[in-house]
Amino acid sequence: MKVGKPTTFVSMPAIVRSEFALALHQVATERGIDVNVVLETIKAAILAAYRKDYGADELEQMTVEINSDTGEAKILKRGEDITPPGFGRIAAQTAKQVILQRIREAEKSAVISDFQAKVGSIVPGMVLRFDGPSVIVDIGKAQAVMPPSEQSHGERYHLNQRLTFYIEGIRESAKGSEIIVSRAHKGLVEGLFRREVPEVAQGAVGIRSIVRESGSRTKIAVYSSQSGVDPVGSCVGQKGVRVQAVINELGGSEKVDIIQWSDDPKQYIIAALAPAKDMLVMLHEDIQSATVYVPEDQLSLAIGKDGQNVRLAAKLTDWKIDIRNKAELQQGKKEEHHETPSEDMQGA
Repeated sequence: MKVGKPTTFVSMPAIVRSEFALALHQVATERGIDVNVVLETIKAAILAAYRKDYGADELEQMTVEINSDTGEAKILKRGEDITPPGFGRIAAQTAKQVILQRIREAEKSAVISDFQAKVGSIVPGMVLRFDGPSVIVDIGKAQAVMPPSEQSHGERYHLNQRLTFYIEGIRESAKGSEIIVSRAHKGLVEGLFRREVPEVAQGAVGIRSIVRESGSRTKIAVYSSQSGVDPVGSCVGQKGVRVQAVINELGGSEKVDIIQWSDDPKQYIIAALAPAKDMLVMLHEDIQSATVYVPEDQLSLAIGKDGQNVRLAAKLTDWKIDIRNKAELQQGKKEEHHETPSEDMQGA
């Protein structure tokens, strides 16, 4: 019997077969990476190893065949097996490095895609390390970045600190796609109220607007979409337990004012300027401006430290607010460029 020329067929070492099993059975199913991505990665790795050691310049004419069951591989040029003797072990080492890198890239891409759907929500996380002024946060399947602009004023972060973070977005950087998280965004407050207040989560209480100066003060306007539900009371909770849970998550020192939204601008402005009381409001609708007359002993409360209370109230209501001493009104003084308040004014 005539014996033909034996065909050279290189069996890849166990390390590649194990990578095969990992990539095809674990990574592909558990981590959401396509099987074909792994197979093409292995083929590219083998060709790269061949070119590195044998200087091939006709790679476009070469192909790699892989037995998807055993992990055995061979190199073909125009259909002819040209796998060099002993090449399998070299290919295995190169393949291992490239495969692991490609798997990490594909896995990161799958994770980024997963978190893209979670932008605008809150997640628990742990401070992992510091990268210059930025904080690197472990948020489960991925690491996120909290740049200085997204850090809450007054907060100090330390390793292994567990906090709740707002997923602000996905940004491209020199390091690739990065998940950006925030402790300063007003969305963190909204997410915490949705978590702590069932009526908000279920839609019985709606959030109309939120304004925030992180680490210092937040104002949130709420309304009821269901008869018999008190929106402010629902958010405050019995003995303040719900709002206190939110405050604790914000670091414990940030004040949170919960205001009932109203479609009556005067009532809304009065509520937004709380805790000041006994106010009179005159609207200048043509310029979206309001003059608010406040008793002298309430002026500091209405204005707030460094003007914070009136500043946040103006942002919340979207009205420019001018605070005046009520004594001016009582003494018959007129505000420059405006009419004297009359029956158009409304008290608290």
